[in-house]
Amino acid sequence: MTFLNQEHLTAERFLRDYWQKKALLLRQALPGFEPELDANDIAGLACTSQAEARLITGRFPDPRWSVRHGPFQPGDFSALPERHWTLLVQDVEKHYPRLRRLLALFQFLPQWRIDDIMASVAGPGGSVGPHVDQYDVFLLQASGKRRWEIAEQFAGQLLPDCELNVLEQFEAEQTWILETGDILYLPPGVAHHGVALDETAPCMTWSIGMRAPSAADLLLALGEWLAETRQEGPRYRDPEPGLPRYPGGIDATAIQRIGDLARSVLADDELFPQFLGSFLSRYRLARDPETPQQLLTPGDLREALAAGGRLQPSPWTRLTWLQSAAGTFLFAGGEPYPCGSELAETLCNLSAVDGLSPVLGEAGLSLVCQLINQGHLTLEPL
Repeated sequence: MTFLNQEHLTAERFLRDYWQKKALLLRQALPGFEPELDANDIAGLACTSQAEARLITGRFPDPRWSVRHGPFQPGDFSALPERHWTLLVQDVEKHYPRLRRLLALFQFLPQWRIDDIMASVAGPGGSVGPHVDQYDVFLLQASGKRRWEIAEQFAGQLLPDCELNVLEQFEAEQTWILETGDILYLPPGVAHHGVALDETAPCMTWSIGMRAPSAADLLLALGEWLAETRQEGPRYRDPEPGLPRYPGGIDATAIQRIGDLARSVLADDELFPQFLGSFLSRYRLARDPETPQQLLTPGDLREALAAGGRLQPSPWTRLTWLQSAAGTFLFAGGEPYPCGSELAETLCNLSAVDGLSPVLGEAGLSLVCQLINQGHLTLEPL
């Protein structure tokens, strides 16, 4: 199931012609869409300590922007001006797991690339200013109308002394007005500016963002992982040193050896995949999953599954798997678990996990039980 069903736009064509290449507007990608949450739900979530929320006021090109961080109080919303405000809440699907069904529409992409659903609720004229994201994003108009302007050619200077990454200058090259059920896809590096148009009710946009770790993210995490799990990894050596021509300098041989040291970790067919699985299954997780109050035994789990119990991934974990020279591993919240590929793929399904019996076995039963007891999976009765 996917929303790529218009004008013969298959997933293969989208990935070939648009993905990370150019913007694409899909009119009525989700016809008849009715959001399961409204503006009051999002505001209520922003008042909890578990949510990451921001309240932004301002309008472009006025450089005066204000950013406040949650948790908020109900009075904060009643005190808002009539216009030019926006409430942003991250990870909405983790607080309302039923929204993960929406993420299943994006299964034409690797699941480890899908980050979260961010809800944007805005009053008339509400905006966060023209800005640039360094990751792919799908902008679903959940209710109301929003005008989107984009530009591929733009000056990159940001407003000085502004907590938001607002472009100092912006001239639109394309403009669209999105209505409920429309989706706008934007590749990385495209400047965009969205403005709420509704005058009588808040406008709501849901952003489905993709994870795109930077080189700095990877290298910093790799160093930390090596220090925690591998006693810092291999260390520099120079078995045949020569007399230095310039004792104060770093000569070409040392540069080569240090580069080889770094590359040796990246090229290790066992070491690097283990790090990558650990890193990608934890990247950008807001908090750790909660463990159940009562631990299960494999026997308890067998009985529960036989009675129709269902397994679902915790919203606060991330499951992925890979094959490497060391074997096949499932990763959950940064931890590796030896696992067969069929069971690993089943457990990584974004939707509710069903049909485990053919791929479980005794070892699989023990693994699933372990994942439940560590909070990565939850068991729900029929």
